[in-house]
Amino acid sequence: MSTENAPADDRGTGAADGWRLFRGDGRARRPPMPEAPPWRRFGGARAETSAAGPGGGPYLIGPEQADVVSAALHLRRPLLVTGHPGTGKSSLAQAIAHELSLGRVLHWPVNSRATLQDALYRYDAVGRLREASLRRDRDEPEPHIGTFVRLGPLGTALAPRDRPRVLLVDELDKGDVDLPNDLLAVFESGEFEIPELARLPEDQADVDVLTADPGVTEPVHRGRVRCREFPVVVITSNGERDFPPAFLRRCVRLDLPDPDETRLREIIAAHLGPDILPEVDDLLTAFLNRRALGELATDQLLNAVFLRAGGVDIDAEAVRKAVLHRLGGTV
Repeated sequence: MSTENAPADDRGTGAADGWRLFRGDGRARRPPMPEAPPWRRFGGARAETSAAGPGGGPYLIGPEQADVVSAALHLRRPLLVTGHPGTGKSSLAQAIAHELSLGRVLHWPVNSRATLQDALYRYDAVGRLREASLRRDRDEPEPHIGTFVRLGPLGTALAPRDRPRVLLVDELDKGDVDLPNDLLAVFESGEFEIPELARLPEDQADVDVLTADPGVTEPVHRGRVRCREFPVVVITSNGERDFPPAFLRRCVRLDLPDPDETRLREIIAAHLGPDILPEVDDLLTAFLNRRALGELATDQLLNAVFLRAGGVDIDAEAVRKAVLHRLGGTV
């Protein structure tokens, strides 16, 4: 059997050159895949209960910022978090849920098509009609309406519980200009109605509906969902749009600063171990210099340090530029 086109084995490659998995020479190989960074591991290799910092490890925040979070928790007000990309805005929700043992974070990623209705609940009327028709043809009872109602992330967060859920409303400034105002009534009342259930006869006053938690249902009485404890709402914004004063009045503001050199060293040690610190002075300097000229994210520095620890030639200018690239401007 000819081995002319068989994949080459790169195990004999020299250590100084062994990090180059892809060579661009057209030859098929079967190199051993290196271990993934902690923040890019999935399935069983990824801890579901992680504090979810930028590298999958502990989330580090200054005492002043932590006090603002505590103030929002006491006031039961949404926390509006701003700051440059990579400062840990979205990760803050994971950290709160982890430290307060509040379970899985409910995530509502906002885009230009996002509506309050979708965040509260969805009713699959077409699916219900189709299923009812199929069952009539088989002379079977019609499906229960609760099978076709699913609470969205905000609706699930407002379900009555003794301890609040954490809801991450990610990048609200990307949504429609009216979306913040649409949220005001829900934030003030802590409840909403599902008209499709409210119109049901008295013998169907209680309906179990699906939720944003996989495999979990929630009983709804007379079509109304009302919280017992207002959820911990973390709203992130990249500053692409101003919010109306009425909305801002109902939020506690938190601006996350870019971490300084001392905090960056703490973050690196927390996620990749303190032993790597003596080897990253030049990367820290390059990161801080590039950040002064434009936006850079902390996880970009972690990426560079992880590559250095794995033997990648991060000193090569092309690699360093690719990893520590600016986040703003034209790509």
